[in-house]
Amino acid sequence: MGWLALGYFLSYIPYTMLVKALSSGVLPGTDAPDSGLVLLPAAAIGQLLVMPVFLGLSGWWRRYAGRREVLGRYMRFPAQHMWAAGFFTALIIATTTLNFTFAGVSILFMLLLMRGGVLILSPVVDATRRRRVRASSWVAVGFSLVAVAVTLADVTTYHLTIGAALSVAVYLAGYLGRFEIMSRVAKTGNRETDRRYFVEEHAAAPVCQVLLLAVAALAGHPQLRAGFTTFLGTPEAAAAAAIGVAYEVLFVFGTLIYLDRREYSWCVPANRCASLLSGLAASFALAWLAGLAAPGAAQLTALSFVVCAVAALSFPTLSRAGRRRLLLFVCGGNTSRSAMAESIARSELAQARTRWSTPRLRVASGGVAVTRPGAAMTRAARTSLAELGYHRAAARTHRARPVTPGLCRRSTAIYCMTGAQRDQVIALVPEVGGRVFCLDPARDIPDPAGRSAEVHRACAQHIQQSVRTLLHEQTALSALAPDSG
Repeated sequence: MGWLALGYFLSYIPYTMLVKALSSGVLPGTDAPDSGLVLLPAAAIGQLLVMPVFLGLSGWWRRYAGRREVLGRYMRFPAQHMWAAGFFTALIIATTTLNFTFAGVSILFMLLLMRGGVLILSPVVDATRRRRVRASSWVAVGFSLVAVAVTLADVTTYHLTIGAALSVAVYLAGYLGRFEIMSRVAKTGNRETDRRYFVEEHAAAPVCQVLLLAVAALAGHPQLRAGFTTFLGTPEAAAAAAIGVAYEVLFVFGTLIYLDRREYSWCVPANRCASLLSGLAASFALAWLAGLAAPGAAQLTALSFVVCAVAALSFPTLSRAGRRRLLLFVCGGNTSRSAMAESIARSELAQARTRWSTPRLRVASGGVAVTRPGAAMTRAARTSLAELGYHRAAARTHRARPVTPGLCRRSTAIYCMTGAQRDQVIALVPEVGGRVFCLDPARDIPDPAGRSAEVHRACAQHIQQSVRTLLHEQTALSALAPDSG
């Protein structure tokens, strides 16, 4: 996450500087300011041209995009719901660029409205959907409201037009739609699922953006029509296309931040803080290089309140960094697969502490269909563990217990044996959905009950390999944090 935030910060600076310099007429080689709506078509085309280059060179399109029937042929093509995600993301891309082109407002001013707005919307949306919202989130809302109020109260330093206000509103609406779809189909912790969302949204969004602008131009909007025609023949068109190329870079970092399997209360602050700091750097760089007005005292004061809001959202995660974190393994009856996973994890962690320093972790297990609470681990499971070299004593103490909402909320991460069990846990406690995963993201671990000793042994080996991979992944051992206070 740290590297992604750094990449987002570094890529956002040239993007915002280029947009503001071109729209203000201070970019070397330009004769006069260019309207934001005139710039948008070239910027959209620039991103559309460079998008397949990234997806092709990275190999992600060929590896992760889904194959679907299109006009009678099977090909890699975004799913229907990904075109909806692309539509909302196109609104975000277009209005983000447009917001920095309005005269009378600074980069930092518009960033405060955009970033403060998203910080306000996040817990409000959770509350309307009856998800548990922590006190720290409402504190962040308070800080964000104060930041926006301070920004707007300094009426002598800006000129906010109706068009600019409408653009910010469309930007926020785009995030509402995008987050709803992303939360429903991605952020699973499954590499295949999350990368498929990334590449298909990535492919759909630039196409949707060009189509939306083209439809508006054909409908008679004079500035967009000029952007698609006469402007493309000017020297400034190359600089406008470079805006799209710069956005493509930050789009990669920003989307990967949001797709991190941790909750939005971690991802949103990382993204918002990086972009605000980059906006601050870009504002002062343009003031120094091109003589544009630097952010005033009110905007800097508002920035401090947004930073407080980011800190409030991050506080629960950061405050738990030194506590013992709980990993919960889940299967059906909690007498075989999840019980073996718990025993293997305990043993592996105990051995690791004798060799090197490890994070403070606890492990537990439960079942989504426990019929005999308190039942012991099956004999076949105990035998399989013994054959793998694990002590029988720990296995004998195991007692089956059902998965409860309280146990899920206390857990740092929840690892299920099958996708169906993952869905059952999320249905039981929707607010923990962001940290419920399959122990093996590639395939289910089937129930060996009633099968041969060889099947039990293979199941135990499968679980052992998956648990070892989990415990040795830096992401699993570092900063996972529950979505509950």
